[in-house]
Amino acid sequence: MKRVVLCRPSGPRNVGSIARVCANFGPIELVLAAPEKPSLLIHPEFEQMAHGVDLAAGRIRVVKDLREALEGCAWSYGFTARVRDDRVLLDWSEARGAIAERTSEEDLVALVFGNEITGLSGAEGSLCSELVRLPTSTEHTSLNLSMAVGVVLFSLFEGKALRTRPSRVAHIKQEAREYLIAHVKDVLGSAALSKSAREDIEESVERVFRRAVIETRDARAWHAVLRALGNWKVPQDYGLPPQVDKKARLKAREEPDAR
Repeated sequence: MKRVVLCRPSGPRNVGSIARVCANFGPIELVLAAPEKPSLLIHPEFEQMAHGVDLAAGRIRVVKDLREALEGCAWSYGFTARVRDDRVLLDWSEARGAIAERTSEEDLVALVFGNEITGLSGAEGSLCSELVRLPTSTEHTSLNLSMAVGVVLFSLFEGKALRTRPSRVAHIKQEAREYLIAHVKDVLGSAALSKSAREDIEESVERVFRRAVIETRDARAWHAVLRALGNWKVPQDYGLPPQVDKKARLKAREEPDAR
């Protein structure tokens, strides 16, 4: 399953075109994260470019930021031409197979695209599991936003026949990943012997757990280890929304004073 996320979009024509291409190669969720212009979805140019798509504006969800847009997603791929710090920038030829396989499963996969002018920001890229580059000729190295989305969705749609049988393995969603990262950083960071050591530990946790393949059973095991070490904090303690984790709730009820 796929979700296309547009970060800070500003052009109604682009958004309308993308709504149409999502209908062409769907079913696909389309989410706008912090659009620059609230009027995008009622602009005549949006309606013109989304022509033929029933209730086009009603199919689009608008959220406050990328973090909210990634809720419920097990994987997220940010499309950019810029190298971010030490992040590996995958070519589309390398990433396409993995994305096609993961979108054929029950897990929700986010395909994240940046603003038409500034592209994907460093902060937005840091929230993505992987960063991907769409190769172009040297004559012109950047793609129009709607064209980039179209290339990606067409490639994935065309590759349906090559996909493997859906896996029954359940991977954690974005919000569960955020909680796990915060929990691990809290426990391991607090054990550091110096401020610089804590920074190194937390940066390493961020790098590893942000990009790692993590199943729900792995996350439960990690939280069990952290609770065994005395930290029973829940998502709300880290400023994150509450999560439905029946096993954790039952355990917490068994030892209400452990926190």
